[in-house]
Amino acid sequence: MSIKTTMTKTKIALALALVLGGASTALASSDTDPSGGYVLPGSLDGVNPAYHPGIFANPAAARSYGFVKTQNGAWEVAPSVAQHSEAR
Repeated sequence: MSIKTTMTKTKIALALALVLGGASTALASSDTDPSGGYVLPGSLDGVNPAYHPGIFANPAAARSYGFVKTQNGAWEVAPSVAQHSEAR
């Protein structure tokens, strides 16, 4: 095998690694949460609902995380979830 063939195969392998690495990064990101971060079920500590529209714009999704909207429009942990987490 010549050096030219080896270098070509090396370049192809590196290009493939870059393409696959970029694709996996793109798949790992979320389209609905462009700012990053995460939300833990049953905890609003440090969470800004405006940065997580995939959860807080959908009442069913928010409920699945244990959150309910109060009459004044603020989000809080559902009482049943809060009591469960305090018992731990």
